[in-house]
Amino acid sequence: MTTKRVKFTFPPFLITEPVIYQLGRDFKIVTNIRRADVRTEMGWVILELDGDDSEIERGLSWVQNMGVRVDPVSGDVIEG
Repeated sequence: MTTKRVKFTFPPFLITEPVIYQLGRDFKIVTNIRRADVRTEMGWVILELDGDDSEIERGLSWVQNMGVRVDPVSGDVIEG
């Protein structure tokens, strides 16, 4: 089991879509939201993803194909 920290940046057309829920349901990934800022015109979420490496990579590929920008995150996401 691997833990990976990432930042998702959502375009306006995806803000109201359940992307994180679908990621956890469809790819056997446990998602833990650590920080977020969601507004009408954009949104971002910092997540910890727990799962098998291959499943996390498949899930991240799917998220990117949906139109979400995915960036790696390091350090303590709670402290900033």
